[in-house]
Amino acid sequence: MKKIIWKGLGIMTMFICLSSCFSSKTVTQSTLTTNLALETLPPENKYINLDYGVKLNVLDERASGTILKQWDGASLIKRPQMETNPDVLSFISESVRRYMRTLGFQLNVDEESDYMMIVKIKEFNVAYLSGTDWNGLVELNVEIYDARRTHVYPNVAIVGRSRVQGSSMDSECATKAINQAYLNALKDIDWDRIAYFLKKADTPKQEKNKMVEGQGNTSLESTIIRWFIDSAPKGADVSWRVVSSTPDVKNTNQNYLGSTPHEETKSFGIRGLTFNNSGDVQIEITCEKTGYITQKKRFNVRQAIEQDEISTKFILVKED
Repeated sequence: MKKIIWKGLGIMTMFICLSSCFSSKTVTQSTLTTNLALETLPPENKYINLDYGVKLNVLDERASGTILKQWDGASLIKRPQMETNPDVLSFISESVRRYMRTLGFQLNVDEESDYMMIVKIKEFNVAYLSGTDWNGLVELNVEIYDARRTHVYPNVAIVGRSRVQGSSMDSECATKAINQAYLNALKDIDWDRIAYFLKKADTPKQEKNKMVEGQGNTSLESTIIRWFIDSAPKGADVSWRVVSSTPDVKNTNQNYLGSTPHEETKSFGIRGLTFNNSGDVQIEITCEKTGYITQKKRFNVRQAIEQDEISTKFILVKED
């Protein structure tokens, strides 16, 4: 009986000692700091000859403000706190501007003609997983609006990823993972497509749906048309007006051109006009002279654009 009692006391003593040993190993928690940086710049001045500038707006739409998404490091260390320097919104706002300026984009040039580029931050995080090390993930949504705030570039999801080997408490590896993921996201943006909207096309046909607004920002407004109006006899008054069958372009009153023979070069500054709807728009020219019957002719705007000319001669008929 005594042996059983002493054996029981020994087991209890051993348990107390083991408990004491484990309780002395306290769980600790640390703070990791990631220094956010744009580590590589793009090629310089790739888009230096664009006609329009960009206004950039960056929005933080992350579900959580912390950048440490998952962590399964050492068992005796709590999930660390992770801080960024600077904060994510400030960093992305500044670095995207720097990246775009290096590429040659002009930022905040003209309030009336600048396009609007909206960048939404959806994901900006790192995770440490046993066997996969540090993984960075950056997801941005990018969309473009023109000066009229018409949506011209769809809401596109841009994703950048990276993986860096290192220990669970290595803040340098975590920093490298998130910075590389961010750089990969910037490279994934279709800058060529964005630049396309900011450059005036060589011909109206290349920007079929770009509407004339009177700001000189369309190829139509840069297309020079030769007007030559003559009559027999000469000295008749010539005027013109817009006749439209599309709701985008309004009919206009008569505008005086001059007397025949009249020749000039001018562009189509007709508000609402696009290359696509130009086939539904006509220019009506009126020729008047005292003692003669007034005559009118109409010219299809699409044909005038393609021929670079409106040319005609009126053979006037005397009034009875």
